[in-house]
Amino acid sequence: MNIEDRLTALYHDWSGSDALRMDKIAGSGSYRQYFRIIGTTGSVVAAYNADVRENIAFLKFSRHFRKMDLPVPQVLYTSPESDMYILEDLGDTTLYSALAKLRSDKNFLHPDIIKLYLKVVELLPVFQVIAGHSIPFSHCYPRPAFDRQSMMWDLNYFKYYFLKLARVQFDEQKLEEDFNAFAGFLLEVTPEHFMYRDFQSRNIMIHNNSPWFIDYQGGRKGALQYDLASLLYDAKADLPEDFRGQLLNHYIAAANKSTSFNEQNFRRYFDGFVLIRILQAMGAYGFRGYYENKPLFLQSIPYAVRNLRILRERNGISVKMPMLMKVLDDIIANPAFSSVKATTSDLTLRICSFSYKKGLPADNSGNGGGFVFDCRALPNPGRYSAFGDLTGKDKLVVNFLKKEPEVDAFLNHVFSIVSQSVRNYIDRGFTSLMISFGCTGGQHRSVFCAEETAKYLSDKFNVKILIEHSYEGNDPGSGIGNKA
Repeated sequence: MNIEDRLTALYHDWSGSDALRMDKIAGSGSYRQYFRIIGTTGSVVAAYNADVRENIAFLKFSRHFRKMDLPVPQVLYTSPESDMYILEDLGDTTLYSALAKLRSDKNFLHPDIIKLYLKVVELLPVFQVIAGHSIPFSHCYPRPAFDRQSMMWDLNYFKYYFLKLARVQFDEQKLEEDFNAFAGFLLEVTPEHFMYRDFQSRNIMIHNNSPWFIDYQGGRKGALQYDLASLLYDAKADLPEDFRGQLLNHYIAAANKSTSFNEQNFRRYFDGFVLIRILQAMGAYGFRGYYENKPLFLQSIPYAVRNLRILRERNGISVKMPMLMKVLDDIIANPAFSSVKATTSDLTLRICSFSYKKGLPADNSGNGGGFVFDCRALPNPGRYSAFGDLTGKDKLVVNFLKKEPEVDAFLNHVFSIVSQSVRNYIDRGFTSLMISFGCTGGQHRSVFCAEETAKYLSDKFNVKILIEHSYEGNDPGSGIGNKA
């Protein structure tokens, strides 16, 4: 049973009724999969995540926060295996999307956005201190605290996935010494409160005109400064520096109501936590952008570099890190990082489905035809009368094929082989690659495989994709017959 079918069954177990519709919610930087399920009682969000320990952390934290009347989604139902769960639906509006919609100028923020941010920083110390006192830290994952090990993971993430992939020069031994000195400096602040870990504008939903909070499954013990740094220096939110100062002061006033608070000490270490958060984020941009070839993530790099420039000009981190500072100065001085655009390509992928009865597709680009995959060894929906008038784009056929393990294995091989060529073609500046799928009638298996491949490549590469199905009248046959 595939993921969508399992989630549909989970929904039925919870609600006692069938789902009327299921829509996949676009993902971002995680491997979790989210779906909106609409039924007779309204809509809910269903999630699948193979990392069960991460799920357990999220579920435990969610229930704890709800008991304290904090605005987080209610957990409605979980699978026995804890790899799936159903949540209250908070809608689609995040703090970031609200900010982007109401923003007309970089240095001007709409009054409604200002009110939302002020409310968010008022609630943050409630999560960190009041709820944090009794939170089940034993379920923190992957670490119980933002300790030296966690910090070194983040700093090495930056080193391996940003510096090395972006080809920034550095002395590795000296940089490692600076990383250790930096971690030692940050650990002068005892990690004793709940640290949300990914407290940024995309993880704050706007529901009924108020902020609600999601994606705290990475929470652990940590310093108060980290989460505020994450929010204020959230790259693409690009908050004006004076507004950051206003929010910092507002947070300090709110935190003073929740705990004994040394403002001077908080401010002394704040920029250090801003820096480690920026470096962690740049590692993520490099991993998703350079390594996984998802250009959207590269668009955040100029904003991160702008924040690094602000930190260097402020010079508020009182620990000597000569190699790290040299690396940051080199990044700031490099114009390529200040104007990074999504990697574009002139490559067009022509993805076709066809019937072997009518012949292989013709290649008009002169490149020799690219890939031709034979789908006739896959289970055939065309043998069943219920699918006779349907195609590989219809839900019944899609569900039939997704249930078959042979189809999944076949497509995974296709994705791997084709991705290798697409990367190479982009690097070499080629403009055309043809990928064709054939089956007996050109209606079910070939159409499904073409559509799934187009979705996969669209998510992975920034290329133009054309889809042609022979059954729709876009008959690409060349007349070269092949009976089967």
